[in-house]
Amino acid sequence: MFDFIIIPFTNALVFIYSLLGENFGLAIIVFTILVRVVTYPFNAQQMKSARAMQELQTNPKYKAMQEKYKGKENREKLAQEQMKLYQEMGINPLAGCLPTIIQIPLLISMYWAITRALAATPLQLLDLAKGISLDNAANLVPLNSHFLWMDLGQPERLFIPGIPIGIPVLALLVMVTSYFQSKMMTPTTGSNDQAAGMGRMMSLYIPILMAYISYIYAAGLALYFVTSNILSIAQYYISKRPKPQTPAALGAKAQGAK
Repeated sequence: MFDFIIIPFTNALVFIYSLLGENFGLAIIVFTILVRVVTYPFNAQQMKSARAMQELQTNPKYKAMQEKYKGKENREKLAQEQMKLYQEMGINPLAGCLPTIIQIPLLISMYWAITRALAATPLQLLDLAKGISLDNAANLVPLNSHFLWMDLGQPERLFIPGIPIGIPVLALLVMVTSYFQSKMMTPTTGSNDQAAGMGRMMSLYIPILMAYISYIYAAGLALYFVTSNILSIAQYYISKRPKPQTPAALGAKAQGAK
């Protein structure tokens, strides 16, 4: 279904792999960074929308509206007044959904690209060799799937002497970073409206779901999750830093204060 994305993804991964000394773990990390750069405008819009919704929670007019129309019988009226306030403040509550929608085919394609690149059976190796457009494809296949303690083609576990079970380090990292990423996109105030409650619920369930996917599927996909989450968190905090004001802006501010 997503072959038009999977095939270019696979070629890009293998090409980066060939440039990085045939290290597939580094290839996934670099490829994830490139994907984040390409999707930066969409992610920036999502973060801008999330900050606007967070600031809205402290708006006196919004708080008064919540108090005035509290109760189930006023739910429809509250929704109407909220939409009016959104329009006044230039907020689109659905603006943050676009990056998530875009991420779905990217996520599916990334999984299949990693699976295809780490082919194990003779038939899979043949399909991989046919799908790679690089001149030196025959010399690269099969790809080296080992990175640190992991086999990127298998679910990740860290086995420590004296501990009878393997520790899913990447799955735990995915859960922690997904939780912080979800919290960034969720209003931090104690709003009781249905949307805020749904957001808080999703900030708990999504990390668990992502951790479960990382636990049962190939470690290469979990490595992609961790890298993407860390980049997203870094992007959020960098975007929150106040921009340095130009002399012209400072002058206009001083003029307005007089």
